[in-house]
Amino acid sequence: MNNYKLLIQYDGTNYSGWQIQLNANSVQQEITNAIKTLTTENVNLIGSGRTDAGVHAFGQVANFRTELELESYRFLYSLNSMLPRDISILSMDNVDKDFHSRFDAKKRSYLYFFINYKSPFYFKYSCFHNKKLNCKSLNELSKALIGKNDFTSFAKKKKETENTVCTIYNAYWKESKGIVIFYIQADRFLHGMVRTITGTILKLHEEKKSAVALQEIINSKNRCEAGMSLPPNGLFLYKVKY
Repeated sequence: MNNYKLLIQYDGTNYSGWQIQLNANSVQQEITNAIKTLTTENVNLIGSGRTDAGVHAFGQVANFRTELELESYRFLYSLNSMLPRDISILSMDNVDKDFHSRFDAKKRSYLYFFINYKSPFYFKYSCFHNKKLNCKSLNELSKALIGKNDFTSFAKKKKETENTVCTIYNAYWKESKGIVIFYIQADRFLHGMVRTITGTILKLHEEKKSAVALQEIINSKNRCEAGMSLPPNGLFLYKVKY
């Protein structure tokens, strides 16, 4: 049995998310269909994690197993030729048969982009925010996120089937040429967690609150205490580390 690892980029604008869903167009379904056309097999394409509707990816990782011996370079070319323009496979590697793109992942990181001026080029890939963002203040707030915590306050209200404890390794803000970027890295993320954390930090920033206020929201384990979830178009799955 051969196990192939894919590095994937996609524009999530026209998709219901990564995961296959009934009566909805997903990135996972598009790639699975293309692989089936090329191999005539019903493969199980395993992603490193879900991205919600409208969320993009610079570095999604997935793997699939097949009895076929595939020539990676040729298969990659054929696969990309079949996929729509908003999905691209950057690389394909034959990996150990036990490799699992989700369970073997050690760290995942996301980027959220903000822009403070109207631009037709960034409209689909950032959140417009016309108020001045002070990255020094935002970084002070974000320090409360670092470490192992129960992040129930930032998960979607529906009950999570998995545990709600995550370890955040890094979280910081930086600005470049009118674009503010929020970077966050953790071992795992809950459903909707990144967009809600980002919205909560912005709310506390506007209210001139300290990191203590964010810590209190974390400790409450209450979604109602956190801020609004931001739009998906500014969010990118950046990297998955193994």
